[in-house]
Amino acid sequence: MKTLSPQQKKLLDLLARTVDDPLTIREIQEKMGFSSTSVAVHHIRHLEKKGYLRRDRYNPRNYEIVSGGPEKPIVYLNLFGLAQCGPGGSILDGNPADRIPVSTRLLNFSSRDAFMVKAKGDSMEPRIFEGDYVIAKKMRTVPSETLVVCVNDEEAMIKKYHRKAGQIFLTSLNAKYAPILASDDFRIEGEVRSVISSKLR
Repeated sequence: MKTLSPQQKKLLDLLARTVDDPLTIREIQEKMGFSSTSVAVHHIRHLEKKGYLRRDRYNPRNYEIVSGGPEKPIVYLNLFGLAQCGPGGSILDGNPADRIPVSTRLLNFSSRDAFMVKAKGDSMEPRIFEGDYVIAKKMRTVPSETLVVCVNDEEAMIKKYHRKAGQIFLTSLNAKYAPILASDDFRIEGEVRSVISSKLR
């Protein structure tokens, strides 16, 4: 942490202690004794630029402290295919089809929790097309309405997860496909975080 100023070290420590109940910018300003919220934002952005902090661009209070300091600018993510898994199987159990170099700037979470799948079919158009590379974060539980990589009835797939009245439904973004009622072996492998197009559109 030699590249951090004393204030930045103090701020990083504060964020680490409150990660389970994130502070607002105003609360950070008050606890750090900054003169304004803009000063708090300035120091937070420096922590991000230096690789010690990752924030969700859609929800700035959702952040992660990068353990051990900044990650390398390029990491290699395991690429898995969407294939049959067998009873109780996971797509993450098998050998990856490839390892793809990805800039850590594309991730807003630790690369240790990241994996990739190559999309097939047209069920998730217009957001995800066949051949696109989908980056996901390993997770077992997610809120309803989340795009996930999952296994259902021994088949790996990308779907939108819905939970209603104790039942789980999987839907496509392409309206021509009907919703699927989750089977007994349904499980979430990860949450879809970003999509890299395989071709120009």
